[in-house]
Amino acid sequence: MPIFEKPPIESLSPAKDRWTPIYLEHGRLEVDDSSIKWVGADRMVYRLPVATISAVMLGPGTTVTHAAMKACADSNTPICWVGEDGMRFYAFGITPNHDNSTSRKHAAAWADKKKRVVIAHRMFSQRFPDIDVTQYGIKELRGMEGLRVRAKYAELGQQYGVTWKRRDYDKTNWNLADNINRALSAANASLYAVCTAVVCSLGYVPSLGIVHDAGTLPFIYDVADLYKEITSFPAAFQAVHQNPNDRGQLVRALLKERIEGERLLKRMPKDLEELFG
Repeated sequence: MPIFEKPPIESLSPAKDRWTPIYLEHGRLEVDDSSIKWVGADRMVYRLPVATISAVMLGPGTTVTHAAMKACADSNTPICWVGEDGMRFYAFGITPNHDNSTSRKHAAAWADKKKRVVIAHRMFSQRFPDIDVTQYGIKELRGMEGLRVRAKYAELGQQYGVTWKRRDYDKTNWNLADNINRALSAANASLYAVCTAVVCSLGYVPSLGIVHDAGTLPFIYDVADLYKEITSFPAAFQAVHQNPNDRGQLVRALLKERIEGERLLKRMPKDLEELFG
């Protein structure tokens, strides 16, 4: 079997110019005829131009050979291990950057209080387009955001005919929450997985939050907050409207539709680049 030849580093596309991530499930990723090949459970064979793909997302029922992993690493193409339809995130490999420039840029912005505030203001300006957010501190904007989100919940409850009381759930006991709180938790968790896959594939640091600072993935929460209003929030209320007893399958399907409709996998890298200037 011919060996996959490592492409010259100068010929590799930068992360921002690569194609959207590709999701694969139920099949095998291997090297054959000096190229990366995907063999599906349906026995269909596809050649993958991994040097121009921003990330390979492996879902359930997939296997990958050592040679395929090496070929992806040689092409600076990350592989992410995710859940069904990419709605869970488990692990990732090498990032597609030729160096650690994105990580260093992120870390430098996080360490510089002034730059960090500027980026935070850029994040909040997307949610408050009619307000000069630079007049407010981050703590004030967090409070304003909380009020805005609560108003959005009430608006969506009225729009979809779903009874809304308050955001109330116990992570240790899923069954104590009502239907809409369970749906919101499921939708947000799935959105976090998608954001984590994109953030990691681009070389940003999930643990260095700009607005959030708690937990192990504060930057993921920062990024997800930019898109909840157009993805996970309406998907959750729509799911409960259509099936109050949904256990997560419907809400994930509706969220996937919204993510695809908003072209989020293509849009997010550009949004992140603009945030960091």
